Amino acid sequence: MSERGSLRTRLELLAREVAKFGVVGGVGLVVNIVVSNLLWRYTDIPTVRAGLLATFVAILGNYIGFRHWTYRDRDKSGRTRELTLFLLFSAVGAVIETGVLYTATYGFGWNSPVQSNIFKILGIGIATLFRFWSYRTWVFKALPVQGPAPVAEPVAGGAEGFLKQGRTEPVPRVGADSVQR
Repeated sequence: MSERGSLRTRLELLAREVAKFGVVGGVGLVVNIVVSNLLWRYTDIPTVRAGLLATFVAILGNYIGFRHWTYRDRDKSGRTRELTLFLLFSAVGAVIETGVLYTATYGFGWNSPVQSNIFKILGIGIATLFRFWSYRTWVFKALPVQGPAPVAEPVAGGAEGFLKQGRTEPVPRVGADSVQR
């Protein structure tokens, strides 16, 4: 494959990954905003704490979507490591997201429902960039690319040479005219 074709293939795969990440993230965004607004409206939980709780609810749902859809073809061998890193990077994202809401609420006094939603969404947007990079780089690691199978080289000495090289299966022979004497 040419270098140009390889680049195009990689960009198409990246675009597909970004789209799937966006769909899962979009569902998480809706969950996050709905839970935030329900907590803000029906509880006495302070704005930033309610926003943080909503973020953690969305994170749990996002893990399921990322593992079983967006990154389903990625390495699944270390689930404990994967979940630990996912939670770690999600927590960093939650700090970024909540930091924006905190700054708007307590730094500038912008805490009306509309302002809280605007800064919640802005924080989610900034944190999403970090999460996309960290999840694809560290959490859901790509499996090594399988290159073409190595071409078998002829073995000197026929079947005896084949067996001397540590192989236990004899060379398959096809047809009567392929037998060497």
